[in-house]
Amino acid sequence: MEDVQSLSPSVSIGIDRVGVRGLKRPLLVRDRVHGMQQTVASVDLGVDLPSAFKGTHMSRFVETLEAWEGEISYQAVRHLLEKVRHCLSARRAWAHFTFSYFVNKPAPASGRPGTVHYDCRLTGELDEQGQHFLLGLDVPVMTVCPCSKAISSEGAHSQRAMVHMEICLHGFSWLEEFIEIAEGAGSSAIFSLLKREDEKFVTEQAFANPVFVEDVVRNVAQRLAAHKHVGSFSVEVESMESIHHHNAFARIEGQGAYAATGASGR
Repeated sequence: MEDVQSLSPSVSIGIDRVGVRGLKRPLLVRDRVHGMQQTVASVDLGVDLPSAFKGTHMSRFVETLEAWEGEISYQAVRHLLEKVRHCLSARRAWAHFTFSYFVNKPAPASGRPGTVHYDCRLTGELDEQGQHFLLGLDVPVMTVCPCSKAISSEGAHSQRAMVHMEICLHGFSWLEEFIEIAEGAGSSAIFSLLKREDEKFVTEQAFANPVFVEDVVRNVAQRLAAHKHVGSFSVEVESMESIHHHNAFARIEGQGAYAATGASGR
């Protein structure tokens, strides 16, 4: 049968990225407590397409993913990207994974078990120069407003805030490391199960540690900048304000300790 994709296009312009999006498949992710945990990922795959070709071969992306071992690790993702490059005769291959990661987080006073999930993203790209990893992570925290606490005779307003991190990684790090960085920057962590003694503990802890959204983003950025496996990073904190008819946000982009060594990461 005729290979229409390999014909010359009517408009000879190269395409930076073409591929498939939204493939669902089981995924193994390294877990600091249990070694591994299984989750479900949405996977996007893409390659560059030279100007001489009309289209790419979509089925080859699916075939390559089906034959892949399905594990998030440097070696496994590199293997996937190498196969995609080879099968599609591409210079650059790209893969993006979106998945939930689960952590057992006991209640702080009663110790009752509870499971909290975190939305994660991992992007891998491979070209002639090497491989690049970008980790994305969303971590909810609680914040108590320092201004509200200072000017009020009773209480202060509190709310949930979301810490969004995008981290260029140059070495293995547990997801829990970055979850703990984010949770340690707020007034309190978020829990799935709280009994009355736990609510008392969380409330008192949070009110003893009021923070602005600016405080949270600075605290996270400071710890990311000191992390030995972090190259460049961006962190944005959005506060879902409880008494204002708007949200508040703050963002910092910076370099980690790995970037400070002058290593290229390739």
